[in-house]
Amino acid sequence: MPEPAAEPRQTPTIDPAHVLQRATQLHQRGRLAEAEGLYQEVLHSDPRSFEALHNAGLIRLQSGDYGAAIRLIQRALAVNPQSVEAYNNLGGALQALNRQEESLAYYQRALAINPNFADGHNNLGAALKALGRMEEALAAFERAVALAPDRAAFYRNLVDTRPVTADDPCLERMQRLAERMQRMNEEGQTQLHFALAKAYSDIGQHERSFRHLVAGNALKRRNVAYDEGNTLGAFARTRRVFTPELMQAKSGMGHHSPLPVFILGMPRSGTTLVEQILASHPAVFGAGELLDFEALVNNLPGRFPDVAAGLQQTHLTQFGERYAKRLAAIAPAARRVTDKMPANFRFAGLIHLALPGARIIHTRRDPVDTCLSCFSILFMGSQPHTYNLGELGRYYRAYDRLMAHWRAVLPQGVMLEVQYEDLVGNLEGQARRMLAHCGLDWDPACLDFHKTERPIRTASALQVRVPIYRSSVRRWRPAEQTLFPLLDGLMTPRLDS
Repeated sequence: MPEPAAEPRQTPTIDPAHVLQRATQLHQRGRLAEAEGLYQEVLHSDPRSFEALHNAGLIRLQSGDYGAAIRLIQRALAVNPQSVEAYNNLGGALQALNRQEESLAYYQRALAINPNFADGHNNLGAALKALGRMEEALAAFERAVALAPDRAAFYRNLVDTRPVTADDPCLERMQRLAERMQRMNEEGQTQLHFALAKAYSDIGQHERSFRHLVAGNALKRRNVAYDEGNTLGAFARTRRVFTPELMQAKSGMGHHSPLPVFILGMPRSGTTLVEQILASHPAVFGAGELLDFEALVNNLPGRFPDVAAGLQQTHLTQFGERYAKRLAAIAPAARRVTDKMPANFRFAGLIHLALPGARIIHTRRDPVDTCLSCFSILFMGSQPHTYNLGELGRYYRAYDRLMAHWRAVLPQGVMLEVQYEDLVGNLEGQARRMLAHCGLDWDPACLDFHKTERPIRTASALQVRVPIYRSSVRRWRPAEQTLFPLLDGLMTPRLDS
């Protein structure tokens, strides 16, 4: 007898509302990968679920995958074109890609729907500030503070955009808010400590300012992941891998584009100022802090720096071509394009091997001034080593040793070192050195760098909008006893041998 027909298999069904609720709970707890998987499960059954599209886009935004975030949020807006949060987050993704003008339009769309949306005014202010439109930025930050007077982050953005005076109403409001600090979450407390530190520094109460910096940094350090041994160990391995013999054996193998200029060094060492000076030259485009080089490093057939020993000419040429193609797409008419990602100092040897025609400018500044300036900033990006004085000192020492190594193994003429104090003291002389290093003729526009209009997203956005000043040289310092963890880290070998 014939076998009975098999029962048709039932396709499992899901309850999208239940899955979406679970995904949202996981998202709120920070379990992003699990939440994203559930959002995708919802979209499989309902591709027009606004919540799943928008929240999946938000996870991509939080993860730094800005292109995917933009695509998902745009799909969400096609479903619900009246979502204030979606317009705001789309603006945030575009701003992260330094597409400031485009981000403005989306923040303005959000505010057209809800003029009392405090986050929209705050983010609009950040985009305006990056574009150098300081009066408009201040008005936006003031509006955000007025709408949400308990949001410490809004005060920090405001005081970071203008000087604070002793009778400033903003300072008085922050002081009143500080009386209720213990009721705030740690993120709010951190923001308020950094805001008060900036305000007290402005009015000359430096000891009081530093106490807030210590408290704010301690809170921030509790909430960032930083593996000091792994980080400093990678610096040491890099020195061991990039030997003079390796540099000589692979010399000339890469892509010989004359386009790239890498400006690198420690944060707060003058990299933004150097880029602004160069970008004032008509043949130079300042691209800001690009993520492209590190992304290519992460796609190499092995872990950096160990992979470098096995790289063949094909690898290095393709690497250089891909990077140069990215720069050419950003500024097709430029003769030189600057990449001002400070952390590219880790890759200086690989930069030369992959791009022999590139020029490197290493900015240097007094070590204590550099570290104290880092300690005073609540960075937008990932700088986890800057929130503890001892860790900051040891990181600086390891960086300094790595730069000494690059100085020894790179061919003459590849890397120019610019001392911040010399640049401040002799702008024209140092600007001429930098242009000559880049193979460019002198142009007096470089002396009027503060007049150059271009997006700047770093913490130095305000400083490079004004003429050169010397107040950051030998800035106020706490007593040596207070600075002992930093000074000890700068002088004592620990993890970078």
